[in-house]
Amino acid sequence: MSDVADVQALVVVDVQSAFFTGEGAVPAARPVREAIEGMLRRARERGVLVVHLQNDGPEGADDEAGTPGWELALPVVAGDREVVVRKKRDDGFEGTPLGGVLVAAGVKGIAVCGVMSEMCVSATARTALARGYRVVLPHDAHATYDVPAADGISDVVPAATVSRVAEWALGDEVEVVARAADVSFSEAG
Repeated sequence: MSDVADVQALVVVDVQSAFFTGEGAVPAARPVREAIEGMLRRARERGVLVVHLQNDGPEGADDEAGTPGWELALPVVAGDREVVVRKKRDDGFEGTPLGGVLVAAGVKGIAVCGVMSEMCVSATARTALARGYRVVLPHDAHATYDVPAADGISDVVPAATVSRVAEWALGDEVEVVARAADVSFSEAG
């Protein structure tokens, strides 16, 4: 794990009402949200690029486009330094303008946070790494659900374990920091 991380952009993955409020919230919704809010506040204060990825779930899904669960759980300060990018796939780069937005802003390093650790967070981080970005992943700023038990395979896998395994599976190029508070931001230069 890294100690301190300085990046030029914050990518907030799928922080939507379906996953952060009510009965369907991820188990660590409150502390993860607080960690993300702290990074969001610092990113805005530094004037760096903030990208909110918003998943357009399929019909009937908790995050189906246009439903209450699809709405972003954190307020967006829309402008040239804070944008919303809608997506239909796990990877925030696939079929979206995310790559162009980062290139246009001159970003070399990003912090990635949000949900689900092993799906959209991981897929977006992996593509960012493949595109040559420095990727910082704060451990306390991403989450997921428990993996249900599977007869003959395993008992329930706790969400915290799933999140840690997702970090590990990204390999040694990703920089995992223990706390979102350890992430600092600087303007692209």
